[in-house]
Order: sequence, then C-alpha cells, then structure tokens
Amino acid sequence: MAEEQNLASLLLHCAQLSNGIQQIQCIKQIMPLVKKMDQNSACDPMVKACLDILGETYFSLGMKNPLKKVLASSLNGLPEQFMTLAVQSFVCCLREELKTTDVYLYRKVLDNLASCVEDFSLGTITLNILFSVLPFLQFLQKSLLDIQEENRQNHGNRIVQTQLMHDLLIAIKVSMMFVQKLQENFQGSLWKHHESSVWQSMCSLLKSSTSFLMDATLLQTVQTTSGLAVILFTKAMYEPVEELPSLISDLLLGSMKHAGVPVWFVNNCGTLCTEELSDAVLLFLSHGALAMLEWKNGSMGENGEKLLLDIASVLLSLSSELKESSMTTSLSRILAIWTNSALAALVSGSPNLKIKLNGNSNVIGKLLEYIYTHWEHPLDAVRHQTKLIFKNLLQIHRTTITGFSEKSDPFFARLIKHLLSLEWHVKGKYASLGCLVECVGTENILQLDRTIPVQILDVMNDQSLAPYASDLLETMFTNHKTHLTLSFKESTWIDQWHDIWVSPLLVILCEGNHDQTTYIIDYYLPKLLKCNPDSLSYMIRILQASADANQGSCSTRGALGALMACLRTARAHGHLELSNIMSSGLVSTECIKQGLVHQHNQVCIDALGLLCETHRSTEIVSVEEMQLIHFFMMYNLNSQSPSVRQQIGSLLRKLFCRIQESSQVLYKLEQNKTKQELLENSAERHPLGILQQYKDFMSSVCDRLFEVLFPGSSHPTRFSALSILGSIAEIFSVPKGQAQVFQLDQEIDSTRVQTLIQCFASTFEEVKVLAFGLLMKIRDVALNLQDSENLDLLFQAAMDLSTSTKPYDCVTASYLLNFLVHHEGLQCICLGKQVEHNPQMDEDISVSTVEKNTLSVIKLLLVNVEEEIFQAKKSLLQAAASFPMYGRVHCITGVLQQLPFNNLTLVTEWKEMVARLILMSYRLSAVVSPVVQSSSPEGLIPMDSDSESAGRLQMILHEIQPQDTNDYFMQTKILKEYCEVEPEKLSDHRPVENICTEMRGKERQTCDVTAQMVLVCCWRSMKEVSLLLGTLCKLLPSHATSEPSDGLITVEQVKNIGDYFKHHLLQSRHRGAFELAYAGFVQLTEMLSRCNSESLCKMPEQWLKCVLEEIKSCDPSSTLCATRRSAGIPFYIQALLASEPKKSKTDLLKMTMKELLSLAAPLNELSSVIPQVHALNILRALFRDTRLGENIMPYVADGIQAAILGFMSPVWAVRNSSTLLFSALITRIFGVKRGKDENAKKNSQQQFENVAYVTVFSKLKIHPSLFLLLLILGRLYPSPTDGTYSALSMAPFVPFIIRCGHSPVYRSREMSGQALVPFVMVNEVPHTVLSLLEGLPDSTSPCIRQNNVHGTLLQVFHLLQSYLESKQLVSLDFQQGLGDIVTSAGNIIYLSLIFILISEMQLLGFWEEMNRVISDSELMSGIPYSSAVPGLIQYLQSLTKLVISLLSVSAGPDILSSSSPVAKKIAKPPLSVVHLLHCEFHEVRLLALEAILLWLKQINSKQIAEEGGGVLCLLIDLEGTLLTVALKEKNLQCFCKVGGCYFIDIWYVFTLDCTAYFSHILCLQISEEVLKKWVQLIDYFCGDEQQTEMLLAAAEVLKSMTSFILTNEKLILGLTDTLAMWKCVVLLLQNEDLVVRDAAAEVIQVAQSEKKSSKRTEFALRVVNAPMALDLAFGILCELLQRWGEIHAGVPILLEWLLGDSDLKRDSETSALVMLLSHEEDDYLFDKGEVNFWAEKLTHVRQLSKHLLQLISMTHLTLPDHRDLNRLSRIALDQAQLVGHLLRALPPTPEFSKTAEFTRLAIQNERISICLKILNLLKSDDTLRSSSVELGPRKRRVILRCRHWL
Repeated sequence: MAEEQNLASLLLHCAQLSNGIQQIQCIKQIMPLVKKMDQNSACDPMVKACLDILGETYFSLGMKNPLKKVLASSLNGLPEQFMTLAVQSFVCCLREELKTTDVYLYRKVLDNLASCVEDFSLGTITLNILFSVLPFLQFLQKSLLDIQEENRQNHGNRIVQTQLMHDLLIAIKVSMMFVQKLQENFQGSLWKHHESSVWQSMCSLLKSSTSFLMDATLLQTVQTTSGLAVILFTKAMYEPVEELPSLISDLLLGSMKHAGVPVWFVNNCGTLCTEELSDAVLLFLSHGALAMLEWKNGSMGENGEKLLLDIASVLLSLSSELKESSMTTSLSRILAIWTNSALAALVSGSPNLKIKLNGNSNVIGKLLEYIYTHWEHPLDAVRHQTKLIFKNLLQIHRTTITGFSEKSDPFFARLIKHLLSLEWHVKGKYASLGCLVECVGTENILQLDRTIPVQILDVMNDQSLAPYASDLLETMFTNHKTHLTLSFKESTWIDQWHDIWVSPLLVILCEGNHDQTTYIIDYYLPKLLKCNPDSLSYMIRILQASADANQGSCSTRGALGALMACLRTARAHGHLELSNIMSSGLVSTECIKQGLVHQHNQVCIDALGLLCETHRSTEIVSVEEMQLIHFFMMYNLNSQSPSVRQQIGSLLRKLFCRIQESSQVLYKLEQNKTKQELLENSAERHPLGILQQYKDFMSSVCDRLFEVLFPGSSHPTRFSALSILGSIAEIFSVPKGQAQVFQLDQEIDSTRVQTLIQCFASTFEEVKVLAFGLLMKIRDVALNLQDSENLDLLFQAAMDLSTSTKPYDCVTASYLLNFLVHHEGLQCICLGKQVEHNPQMDEDISVSTVEKNTLSVIKLLLVNVEEEIFQAKKSLLQAAASFPMYGRVHCITGVLQQLPFNNLTLVTEWKEMVARLILMSYRLSAVVSPVVQSSSPEGLIPMDSDSESAGRLQMILHEIQPQDTNDYFMQTKILKEYCEVEPEKLSDHRPVENICTEMRGKERQTCDVTAQMVLVCCWRSMKEVSLLLGTLCKLLPSHATSEPSDGLITVEQVKNIGDYFKHHLLQSRHRGAFELAYAGFVQLTEMLSRCNSESLCKMPEQWLKCVLEEIKSCDPSSTLCATRRSAGIPFYIQALLASEPKKSKTDLLKMTMKELLSLAAPLNELSSVIPQVHALNILRALFRDTRLGENIMPYVADGIQAAILGFMSPVWAVRNSSTLLFSALITRIFGVKRGKDENAKKNSQQQFENVAYVTVFSKLKIHPSLFLLLLILGRLYPSPTDGTYSALSMAPFVPFIIRCGHSPVYRSREMSGQALVPFVMVNEVPHTVLSLLEGLPDSTSPCIRQNNVHGTLLQVFHLLQSYLESKQLVSLDFQQGLGDIVTSAGNIIYLSLIFILISEMQLLGFWEEMNRVISDSELMSGIPYSSAVPGLIQYLQSLTKLVISLLSVSAGPDILSSSSPVAKKIAKPPLSVVHLLHCEFHEVRLLALEAILLWLKQINSKQIAEEGGGVLCLLIDLEGTLLTVALKEKNLQCFCKVGGCYFIDIWYVFTLDCTAYFSHILCLQISEEVLKKWVQLIDYFCGDEQQTEMLLAAAEVLKSMTSFILTNEKLILGLTDTLAMWKCVVLLLQNEDLVVRDAAAEVIQVAQSEKKSSKRTEFALRVVNAPMALDLAFGILCELLQRWGEIHAGVPILLEWLLGDSDLKRDSETSALVMLLSHEEDDYLFDKGEVNFWAEKLTHVRQLSKHLLQLISMTHLTLPDHRDLNRLSRIALDQAQLVGHLLRALPPTPEFSKTAEFTRLAIQNERISICLKILNLLKSDDTLRSSSVELGPRKRRVILRCRHWL
C-alpha cells in the first residue's frame, strides 16, 4: 500500500511543479515504484486512477514536449499486470480525442495519434483494440474531408490556409502510418470483402489522396505526400500484387486500359485513369512508386524491372519541362532515389536489366546528359543531388560489370578522358572526378597527366571554384596516400607524396596572388594537414630555410608569409604547440614580429591568427603571446581594408575568449589545493600569477585602445578600437558572484566616457553605432559619471543638432538622445523645456526610466516639429534654410526603436502618442510631398535665370499646388531678383519684399544652395516619415482585430498608413523619397503577412491587383510616373511580392509575372507604350530582387525575349527600359562580373533553356537586337554533351556568328569575335582560323569591304588569343598558315593579331613582313595631328604596341646572344623608342612612356642589369630626350609619366657607381645647383595634391637613392637636403593612397636590409607596413644624426617637423585661425569637412617625439643658447597663446557644434605641448622650464574637453 500512496503523492507533486525538467525527473521515478508493486495492486482503484491521470497527461501534452517522450518511454516499461489497465485508460482518452469536431483542433488529435503509432507498444495495442470499431479510420476520413472544405472556404487568407495545409499534411501522414501498421498486423483477408466498412473507409482515403494529388492549389509537400499515399493505399488494396507495377506503368505512360483495371480503382482514382496527367502529378506518382514499392529481392519480377525503366524515362523527360525551382529540386531528389532503387534491383535483377543499366545503355546516357546539364544548377540542392546521381550511376555500372576490372573498363576510361578535356571552370567537373577517383584510384588519373594537382591549385584564385577544387584534391591525395602506403613498405612513399601534393602548394603560397593563396589556405591546407599531420615538419623545414631571404612584399607572401599561414592553420587544427616550436628555435619571436607588421595584410592576419587561434579554448596565454599582441596593436589598428579590420576583431575576440575561459579553469585550480600542488610541482606558473598577468594585459590593451581615440584619429582606427572594446565588454561581462579576471567597468573614468560620447560626432555612422553599443554595455558606469551640467549640455546639443541643416547632424542627435534616455536625470531637463507632464509618471514607480524619458523626449520633439510644420506651411524655403523638420522625426524614430513595446506601463499615453505621431506624419508629408511629387523635383525651386524657365516652373506649381502660404510658391522668381538687391536695403536689415529673412546679408551665397536645401528638406522629410510609419506599423499585435485592443495602434490606422504608402510610392518622383518610402512600406507588408486579420492579410493582394489594373488601363488621368524608370512603382510591387511567404505557392508572383510579361510584349500600338515601359521597369526590379530567390528563375526566358524584342521598338523609352532589363537579366543568369574574370560563363544547354530563340542572325542589315544576342552567346561554353547527347548543339550557331562579323556596326563585329570563341572547340581552332583567313579578299581585289576584313580579323584575333592561352602546341602546318596571313597592312586588328603572335613566331618571313608593316606605317612617315580619320588613334595605338613588343623581343638575351639569321633580323627593329616619344599623338607617347617606366623598374630591380644587357640597350642616351619631352609636354598623363621616367633614369645613371660620384658629376655635367633643384623637384612631387603616378615615381627615386644618399655614412647632399629627402619619405608614408605608402615603405626596407647586413647577428624588420615603417624611419633618422655627428643641427629641424611647417608661417596662420571663428564659413549642405581615412597627425607627432626624447636621453643633449631653439620657443609660445584664445572662443560642446575646428585646435594644442616639453629638456638654464603656459581660467571646461583626448 505504501507504493500506491507514494505513486499518488508523486503524481500530485509532479502536477504542482512548473519547471519542465523537474517534472521529467519526477516522472522517471514512477517506474521503479510500479515495479515494486505486487499482483494485487492491479486491482487497487488508486493505481487505476494514477494510470488514468498519466494517460490524460500524455494526450494533453504537445507533440514536441520532451515530457511526452519520457511518459511514452516510462509506460512502455509497465509490468504485464498493469498493461491492461493502461490500455483501458488510453482507450478512454482516445475515444474522447476522436470525438473532436473542431477543424482547428484536429491537429492536436492527429499529433496524438501519430505519437501513439510511432514506436509505442502501448499505442499499437490500443489501436488494435480500437480497430474493431473503426473510429480511427472514420476520424481520419472525416478530418481529411473537413480540412479540405475549410481550406476551400478560406481562400485568400494565406495564413489560415497555410496552417490548414500543414494540418492536412499531418492527416495524410498519419493515414499512411496507420495503413503501414495495418499491413504489418493484419492479413489480406480483411480486404476481400468490398462491402465491409474497412474497405469503404480505405476507398475513401484513396479517393481523398487522389484528389489532393491532382489539386495544384495545395502546397507541394501536400501533393508529394499524397502521391506516396496513393501508391501505398493502392498497394495495400490491390490484388494480385504482381500486377501492380503494370498498373503504375500504364498510369505513368498514359496507356491505361479500363478492361483490366478493378472497378474500385476506377471509381476512386478515375481522374488518374481518364485525364492527361500534369508533369507535377507524374513526378509525385513516380516518387510514390519508388518510395513505396519493394525493389529488393526481385519480388516484382519483370513487371517491376519494366516499371523501373519506365519511371526513369518519365523522370528524364520531365527534366526539360519542369521550370519552377521547387519542382526542379524535387526531380533531382527523386532521380537520386531512382538510382538507389536501381542499385537495389540490380542485386537480384535479371541479366536483361544489367544490360539495360550498363554504362553504355540509353538510360545511363540520358542520365549522364541530365548530370552534365544540372551539375552547375543555381540551386545547391540540385547540385548536391546531381553529385549523388553521378556517384550512384558509377556504382550501377560497377554492379553490371562484376568480375571485371574497373581500371581497364572502357566506360570509366572514356568518362575520365572526357572530364579531363573539360575546362577547369566547369564546377561539375570536380565532383565527378572525385567520384571517379573513388572508383579507379588517383594513380590511374595521374598517369594520364601528372600536372593535374598544379592545374587544380591554379584555379583556386576564384572563390566560387575553390571549395570544389579543394574537395577534389582532398579525395585525390587521400586516395593516393592509401594507395602508396599499400604499395610501398615503411615510409619511403612520403617523398613522392610530398612532391605531388605539398611542394606545389608551397610554391604558390610564396609567390601566388592574394586571392589564390587565401583560398588555398582556407580550403586546401587544413585538409592536407588533416590527411598527413607529419607533413607540417616538412613545410616548416622548407619555408624556414628561405624565410629570411624571401620575406615577400606587398603583393606576395614570400616564404615568411607562407610559414605564418602554415603555422596558423596547424595550430588552429591541433597539429602544433606554439610554445614547443618557439622553445625549440624552429620559429623565433623576431620572425613572428616581422609577420605581425608585414606589408602584406594577410601575412599580418596569419601571424595574429597564429597567436590567437588554438585547438583548445582553455589553453593558457603565455607572456610572449601577450607581448606580441601588444606589438601588433601598436601598428595595425589603422587598416583601411574592412575585411582586415573584421578579421583583426574576430581573432582578438578569440584570444579574449581564451583568456576568459582559461581564467575560469585557473580559478578552479586555485580552489582545489591538491591540483594546485600538482601544478606547482610540474613547474608550471602559479594560477594567481597568471591571472594577475591576464588582468594587467587586458588593462594595457584597453589603455592602448582608448589612447588611439585621439583628436583626428582616422576612421579605421576608431572602428578597430571601438570594435575590440565592444568585444571586451561583451566577453568579460559575467553574472554577479562569478569570479572574473577582468572587468571593463573598472577601466572607465569620466574622460573615457567623454571620449566615447564624442565619437558620436564622427561622420561615419558605423563609428556612432559602435560607440553607442559600447556605452550601452557599460551603461551603469557611463551614466553615473555624467553630472547634471554635462547632461544638460549634451541634451541641448542633441536638440540643436536635430534641427541642423546638415543631414548627418540629426544622426548624431539621435545617438545622443538614445544614450541620454537611460539617465534618470533627463526627466527634469525635459520638464524644464516646458513639456506637458503627467503626474502619474512620477507616482507610478513601476514605470521604467527608459519609458518615462522616451515619452518625455518624444513629446518635446513632437511639440517642436509640430510648430515647425506650422511655420513651414507659411514658408517652405524658410523651413528648409532654418529648421528642416526631418531631423526631429529621425530622432523620434531612433528613440522609439529602443523602447521595449511588449513591456510598457503607460499604455494609454503611448496610444495617444502614436495617434499624434501618425497625424504629425501626415501633416508633414502634406507640406513637403508636392515638391517630390512634381514632374521635375530637382528643378522646382523658382530660381532660373530666364523667363522661359520661369514659365515652365509656373506650370509645375499649378500642377502640384503646394501648401506654402506666402507668395514664394505663388509666383515664380528670376534669379536676378534675389541677387540684385539695393545695398541700402541690406545695410539696415529691413525686410525686403520677396526675400526670405535667412537670405539677408548673403544673398548671392544663399541663392547658390537654396534649391538643393529645399529639395533635401522635402525628400528627407518624406524618408523619415516613411520610416517612422513603418516602425509604428510593427506595433500592431499579430492577433489584431477590428475591435479595440491593448495594441498601441489600431487596424484602421494600419489601413490608413497602407493607403498613405501606396499614394506616395506611386506618386513620388524623387528617388530619395520613394526609395526610402519603400523601406517603411516593407516593414508594413511584412507585418501584414504575419497578421491573423483576414482583412489585413488580403490588402497586399488587393493593392497589387489595383496597381496592375491601373498600369494596364493606360488612363490619361493616371498620375503614375512613366519616366525615372517608373519611379516608385517597381518598389511598390517589389514590397508586395516580397511579403508573400516563401514556402507558399507564390500565387501573387505568378499572377504578377504573367501580367507583366504580357504587357512587356510589343503590340505596336501607341496606347500600349506606357504600360510596356512600366512592365519592363518593374520586371527589371523583380529580376534584381534577391529576396525572390529562385522563384523568379522560370521567367528568365520570357524576360530575355521581352528585352530583346523591346530593343527593336521605335520608341526610345521602350528601348531604354529594355536595355536596363537585359542588363539585370545578364546579371541574374551569369552572376556579378568579376573584373577580368572569364569564368562567369554558363553551360550552354542549361542556359539555352533561359534564352529566347530570336532568329535575327540571318539579316545582314543593322539589327538592334544583334548585339544583345551576341552578348549572351559570348558568355556560354559548350555543354559536355555537345555533339553527343545534346539536342541543343552549338555548332549551328557558328556560321551565323561568323556572318555577324560583317556587320557595319563596330561593337557588333567586336562582340561576334568574342562570341565565336566558346562555340569553337579548342582542337577545331586551327581549322576555323585558316578557313576564316582564306575568306579574306586578295590585296589586288578591286572591291575590299573593310568592315568585313575587320570583322574576320577580329574573330581570328579572339580565337588565337584563346587558343594560345590554353597552352596548346602549335603544329607546323598551323604555324605556316599563320605566317601566310600577312596579306595586307593598315588594319588595327591585323596589327593586334601580329602583336599576340610575336612570342610564338620566329619565322624569317614573318619578321621581314612585320618590319615592312612598321616601315610603311604612319608612325614612320609621320601624320599631322589635325587629321580627323575615324579609327586613327586606335590604329596608331596598335602600331605602337607592336613596336614596343618588337623592341622588347629584340632586347631579349636569347636574341642578343643568338647568331641565327632570324635573330639578327629581329635585333634590328625599324623604329626606336625615341622616335615614339617625338610623335605628335599623346596616346602614342603615353604607351611609350609606360614601357620606358616598366623597363627602368626592371633595371632598378637588378633583374636585367646583372645580365649585362637586356632593355638597358634600349635606354642609352635617353636622358636628354626625356628632358626635352618633359619641357614641351602638355598632356597631364604624359607629363606625370615622363616626370617619373626622368627621375628614375637620371638617378639610375647617377647611382651606377656611387664610389665614382664626382667623376659622374663631371661626366654628366650635373652641378650642385642642378642637384639642389632636383631635390626641390622631388620635394614638390611628394605633395598631397600630386597624382599617384608622380608620387610613385618619387617613391621609386627615393628607394633608389636610399643606400647612396639617405643612409650613407657621408652627407653627400648636405644635412638640409638629406633631411628634406627624409621628409619626403615621411610624407609618402602618410599618403592616403595605399599604393604610395607601400612604395615608400620599400625605402625603409632597403635601409633595414643594410642595417641587418652591417649587424649580421641582429634581426631587422624589413618588409613592414606603413605605420611600422614610419616609426622605423624616425628611429633610423635619429641614429643617422648620431652617425653623421649632426645632432645639434638636426634636432631643431626635427622640432620644426614636430610643430608643423604651416605653424611656422605665424602671421598668415594666425589670421586664418582668427577668421575661422570671426567669420562663419560657407556651409555646403553635404560637406562633412576633412574626412580622415588614414593619415593621423598625432600618430606621427607622437612617434617622432618618442624618438627625439630617446635621442636626447641617450646623448644627454642640451642646447642652451641655440638660435633656432629660441626662435622655435617664441613661435610655440605664440601658438599656445593663440590656441588658448581660440579654444575659449568656441561655443559649448564644440565637439558637436564645431567638430572640425575643435579637432584642429586639439591637435595643434598637443603638438605645441610636446614641442615645449622637448624644448624644456634642451634648455639647460631652465628659463623655459619655469614658464608654464596658462591658457586662461575662463572656458576651463572647453580646454579640459580638449586635453582629455591627449
């Protein structure tokens, strides 16, 4: 009895629990109690009651509730004596469940039934008992019919319909489960009585399933499952079963004969027998047959084998018919199932089946064709299934050839050969080869071509190919390793394996391009190390040997970079312990340091990854790692690359997580004394010591990050610092009570909070976002540090910025307010602004601070904006110039988005506030919308300078009828009325008629910007209104009804907002207005799609039908905009279609596309033009919309056809829209263009299905669509089945494309050349080229059509270029044929053709003919520049390229050293480079100068000079020519090039032998004066305003002179000029252009290399990034001053650098600074001031001062009476006084109101302070040391604001 009582108590306790986990634990205790009970307990009423409770509990739980599973498990273990009682309990519960009549409760009953049937013995027994009374079958029958009827009645309500369809799906699945259980537990005798209730119920289920299968309006999953159910039910009922395959075959093939079909089947499945089955029904029936029939053991005999082949035939025929992405996916999945079924059937199949499924059979051939056409399908699922199909296909063939060797099988050999012949950009090739490798082995494939691994690695520079390539390589090297280990004893195979798979990898890592190495490291290297971890030591050994000599560059990783990458990957995957390799000396700390500051970004990232990424997240961070991280952060936070910044943040985040997790382990070790002792005994560091090191490290990291947020810090620096600080705040924020190694809150003080708040003033919003996010993470500390005075100032600044005329100011205001609403003191400040106050807010303590403050702030903003709207109605011009309203609305939206709407207390007030906000939005829109809805919003403002324009504006004003109540919009003005105002009216500032007040005193300037200001005010106001309304719409609860509810917004308000969006999206003309109205409208439509209200759900469909009807109607009174790409109409329709559920039938999309495609088709009627333009523009938007995904793909073919046909329209608007549509379709089909990437091609057979067949090739006249077709054809490549299985062969297109080359249109001829390439197989190129050349006219022909000749040569040119790039061997016949093509000169393409053949041809006749061409050309004879000959420039450019190429070949070492007659002929080119430089055409000179610059760089790199010849002979005596050209050059591009050439050439000659310097001076007659001018010239060309080419040339010169001038032991140019050169280096290292900085960093590389060679044992950083190079430059300079003995003279010059050159011009600078504040600068609307992307003045100031202080400290330098120091002291003190005066003159919160001025003054203040500090140290008499610079007590807060940055 005790157990019974305990059981009852346990159940009672379980019922009282609310925690699910505790309930599960309680239920698990039941079984042990029940098992202890004896037989008599089964009669105990209490036990019966307990089992009843358990049964009711089971059926009350949801299907996914874990407690239900636990109950089922427990009840399955009941002892036998209690099983009957439990079954009775379940019977009662089930009977009650099956009485359910509510359709919407069926789902719960069905779930319970499914739970009973699935693996539940108790449920099975219960069902067996219930079966006798058939309630189960009857309920299933009833539920199917009721759900179907309810779905029909709710047509249009997508949410309800979707729910009902999912219920229907569950009902069908449960029916199938029941029938399967029925077959397992009952014999077929029950099915023989056709009059029985069971039979009738089964017939009803079969009939319903057939109905669902044929109903195309249902979800595809419902139809698919119905197909399974039909086959399953038929199989259960059909006799004899052996005839069932024949029945299904007849159904699929449409050859059903009623004579042999049972009546019951015809009665219930009549539609399947009589109607023509749709493609979808055939697909689902095939699926059902494959899934529900038994294919193993040959149980279905020959009929089954026939059915299997028939299914394959049906499926493969459907592959060309099904277009929808979901159907295509289903087909590929079902084909994969077919291959599995075929494999199962083959095991016991007949010999006939093996023959029919052999690799050479028709079925397998068609299956291969399917694979080839779908292995690059856009859908991932299709590609994956295609791979499975191919893999199974190979297994099918292997099964059919049992007993034969796969390696010698001709089918496999043919497949391998075919796949290897395909180009490597064919993605399907990789997976297929991988499958073949598993069949025949890697070694057999490598025997065909040993270079395959290198070829695959070469294509890994394309990210889209890299995953496929790496998977294939992994399959190959893994298989190869297995083969080698079995073939060779011990480890002798490893060297061979390394040669094939590892050595090519290392070569590419060292010298490959950035993309290729990155993708190889990401995709290939981890797999290689996983396969053979021992290869790591081989990699380290090889790379370490050359790491010091090959450190890489800005473009290549070098051996050092490759080493970093390998080490990083190995450590991240657990193959390496960093401490081991560092302690063993394999990798030194200096080596890692070099990697951390490497010039190549990715090397830096890899080195950082080596430190941060580990296999174990709790691995202790060593002291060395911390020091290296510090070193990294000193020089890498200012990266301009967003991807690099992202990677830095991600890696450091991993390090911080490691510190956090390892610290928790250390705390546990510290608590466990035994483990602690073990730790101490193992000579490990003490846990507390490590934790303290962690804390100190994190504190110093934060110090560094806050330190770089100084005035003028660049955007990248701020972004990096704030991102990392945000990660720290997030990672080290743990629940209270848990030990924490570090807390960011403890590092925060008022200065740092102020620093973060000032980041809101950044012109980059992402910096504002990061700063705000960080402040929210340290909210408590940050808010507590804000006193009331500062809070008031910040709030006032936010309110001022919210009404600024600068658009970006309101964003700053929004972030300030979003931060301040969390402060408790804000309420009082808002009350002080005269905001209406509700006392309830103070009384109700449950109201959160954020809610109260948000409500108060919105009230204040709303009062202000309502007043401004009232004023704007009087004068919109005045509003735009003085108080644009959009800023207030933006701030309202911003603070609203922070509010937790699901947890509000003041609901009534918020309802009222929402209503006011909606009303305000409508009023504001009414004021500004006339401007953006006018037919010409940009030209609306009446300020044109002629009466005719004013007349047109009068028409616009009449059209829009604006609300402006003054006379500004009532009559147009002419510009002179504003700008010619009497001086006396301006002087006394009296109101002037027709002049707004804000224009007085500066009329001319205001007139220049007013038009823009009004337009910006209007469209931005529309934007903010739209975003606000979109935000408010989201407040509607999902269960909204038309009755009042607790929601903050009503259904009626939402409907009105929808109408508002509809009106403005369809009426607005200005892109800014409708594009951002779209953003708000999307929020509305997404909310409507989730809403349960039927009226709201149907609104998108109603709106869509209305707008399509209006477009079709072409009503003259329609206000739809037919220009501006249909303005907001495409956006409107996009938003409506994108809101449609993705898993629905997409009925709206289908309906819309059908309408639009019919409208886009040309009807040649004038009335159809505007609808056609609208349709084309909307189609373009839809094809570009990625949210529509693959649902839009079936319409691509029709879209292409519409675009091509529209291109032939006589109406320009139609042609323009067609062109834009065509461009969008090209992107949709082929993807985004990747620069010069040629891999953006598509399989021809796959894409011909998407390309319309428009036969315009046959017409030789100028056809508009010809170019479009050629554009498509040029992007295709042949299908692998081309010429074999494919019906869509590309060969028939070749003659038409060749004929297109005769087009009179140049671009069409050009495109025909490009389009021909993919249509001609590589082995057919020679034959095609020769046939084209034979068709050229003879030079003596009387009538030569130049267009025909040009087109033919273009085609030959592109074919040859492609042929030679494919590295094909040129046969002798083909070579001779190419030599014979030189028949007539004077054609551009002819010359280009010769140009590409130069390196391939060395026939004497060829070179003689080429010399003749050049000698007879206009370059030799000369032609006046004034000659206006079409194509002359291109012709001369081709000639020039030919000459330059000839010169390069003639100067090659092979030619110069050869004695053959061909070589002697080549060595004497007819033209020299000097001749080209004197050509009158600057295009020719530019090409020549580019070639000279390239040759000079080659010489300087010592690649050619050491060989004693080469291009050096081409540059003899070139200096004078370059100087002459430079003096006469007028073209800017040429001038930059010639300047660079002259610098480098002169310096190269000058530095040929530095030891013979003076002899060269005499020889070249270069005087000291000339050298000084040359130094000044370099200094001039290093200025910020110079073009990049000139800066690079200067950097090249400085690099060349480093050893001889900059770092020479002797001051060859003197101290002043040498330091001037060093200053040029410093300037270039701070240039905004990365290319220039990298070039300047090479100067430091040279200097450091010399330093290393002079100090052989010391490691020197060489290939470094610009920040490190700048630091090294100052260090090297200070060292040089000591070596030169010029410290006394050099330090004052460096102090001048420190103070700044501009500051030495005291008079002009003072006046400029005073003018800065005394006269307001002209404000341009979008001018954000100086945007800093890189250079940081204070960075270089701090670095220079650091080295100066070190120099002074080391040398104990004092200069008490130095004249220059005294002068500098006076200037610095004057500047300090001036800066103090200007700081005091700034307004409150200048960091927001005068950001640029405040930043400049703060920077100058620090420069002065540092300079004075160093001057103090140098003054031995302490005179300056005692004079403290007092900047004045007034405005002390402003000065402190400045100083807190420092």
